[in-house]
Amino acid sequence: MRSLLIIGTVLIASHYTFAQQYSYEMWHEGKIILTTGDTLRGLVKYDIQQDLVQFNDQKKTTEAYTPRKILFFEIYDNTVSRYRTFFSLPFAASGYYKTPVFFELLEEGKMTVLGRESLEYRTFSSPYYYGSYTRLVLVNKFFLMDDKGDIKEFTGKKADLLSLMGRYGEEVDKYIKANRLKIEDRYDFARAVDYYNSFFEKEQ
Repeated sequence: MRSLLIIGTVLIASHYTFAQQYSYEMWHEGKIILTTGDTLRGLVKYDIQQDLVQFNDQKKTTEAYTPRKILFFEIYDNTVSRYRTFFSLPFAASGYYKTPVFFELLEEGKMTVLGRESLEYRTFSSPYYYGSYTRLVLVNKFFLMDDKGDIKEFTGKKADLLSLMGRYGEEVDKYIKANRLKIEDRYDFARAVDYYNSFFEKEQ
């Protein structure tokens, strides 16, 4: 019986690993604005691991572009039924040397939130037997950009976010709890920051 449970768990983990199709694996209707000023409209596919964007106008061969060649691109993502916009922005992943990197714009205002996705192996507890299993999952990472264009990775801790919000932190915390927002979710995170930004819009 124990062997059957173990096999069943492995099959379930495999199903979620291989059956789930992520947005970055799909072609999307979209447009690309190049640094030359040219606009490309057609099918767009982005590679989150290599920081590459592929374009296909269904007439020519597929072309690939790096962040150095693109100002921004936009797709309509059917997996979430909404438009998503990505900008090429200078960022120092390590050290002080900045290179262009693709970021998704999640919220713009007094606090601007950018996002990047990464694939990571995570360990999960099995509900069927005493033990755990590992599978590849899509992880959202958030970044905050100041009015000077400097980008810093967010720690992921709600307490740190509320601290950055100063006198409005308590109000935002109430909003997060009332709406059951999860800051690890990119749209919930953006919604919480949008609420914070709304205080400054009222002051204008």
